[in-house]
Amino acid sequence: MIQRAISQYLLTDLQKKIVFITGPRQVGKTTLAKSLSNNLDYFNYDNSTDRLALRQASWDRSKAMIIFDELHKMKKWKSWLKGIYDTEGVRPQLLVTGSAKLNTYRKVGDSLAGRYFQYNLHPFDLKEVSGEYAAADAFERLWNCSGFPEPFTDGTSSFYNRWKRSHTDIILRQDLIDISAIRDIQAIESLIDLLRANVGSTVSYANLARTLERDAKTIKRWLQLLEELYLIFKVTPYAKNVARSLLKEPKYYFYDCTQVDQDKGAKLENIVAAAILKELDFIADTAGAKTKLHFLRTKDGREIDFLVMVNNLPHSLIEVKWSDDSPSKHFFHFADYFPAAKKIQLVKEIKREKTYPNRLEVRDVINWLSNINFELS
Repeated sequence: MIQRAISQYLLTDLQKKIVFITGPRQVGKTTLAKSLSNNLDYFNYDNSTDRLALRQASWDRSKAMIIFDELHKMKKWKSWLKGIYDTEGVRPQLLVTGSAKLNTYRKVGDSLAGRYFQYNLHPFDLKEVSGEYAAADAFERLWNCSGFPEPFTDGTSSFYNRWKRSHTDIILRQDLIDISAIRDIQAIESLIDLLRANVGSTVSYANLARTLERDAKTIKRWLQLLEELYLIFKVTPYAKNVARSLLKEPKYYFYDCTQVDQDKGAKLENIVAAAILKELDFIADTAGAKTKLHFLRTKDGREIDFLVMVNNLPHSLIEVKWSDDSPSKHFFHFADYFPAAKKIQLVKEIKREKTYPNRLEVRDVINWLSNINFELS
């Protein structure tokens, strides 16, 4: 089994706090949780017998660890868990896993503030599997089979295609219904198809609404739900005024990068976006850094694919190209605004890596992703 990057941090934090692991369905949360101890009790709220045991708080307290899976489906689960922590502490250790974000469930009772640490578990990326797979092989698996553990380790497109169908169906026909009253599944499937065809481009809520014959508020709500279920993630344009940036048109990417199959440049951009987000979540979860992923775009069309922010400071400007290793002229426009930020152009079909006197770097995308690191000062 591939060692997950957050494992050692989980073990340390379980000594002090409740630990939450959230992330996409089938990303390996339960497998990771069970790998942390050989002396544990496991409860899944989807199981009727386990639900009764949880209501009675009747687990084996001689075990080293108790795992609560999909606990967020319990009414007032935060109040319930707060009560357990306040009366019993973390002996045994308490680990909670779930495939919906913590803020998905609104009416959840008392706050757990100060009682837990949260971790985001992402699909595999090139860095996480670098000890087990050669970089080129790992990239091919990521490209054809996604970074989700089961299809990635199988490594065949036929397996991935069958896995993808059931994976999406479960999210839309079970998880989505669990957290909302939405029944218009076909329209949401059409929305996903539209997003898939527009990866790397900005998204207009009004245009989506017209295409799907719904109002813009409905489209925004659907997109928010798809984010909360870890099907997609949003990247917003950078602006010094955050409120203004949120009003501008965002981009959407998929956690399953293989969903993007219409344009190889867009698919490569999605792979890079997912890897950057994963690394930013890692340093936020493990070091408490404040991180954000944006893109840069001016009204006259100048654009850089990604702006990485760490602790409120611009860290890197990143442009993704399939084969063009000539530095994007847009770097020069934005350089004055972000003089201290690294400037990196990532290229898939690259003849050689190179740097320039202005510190701009042109790098092999596979090598860069295998060693991705946003160092904290």
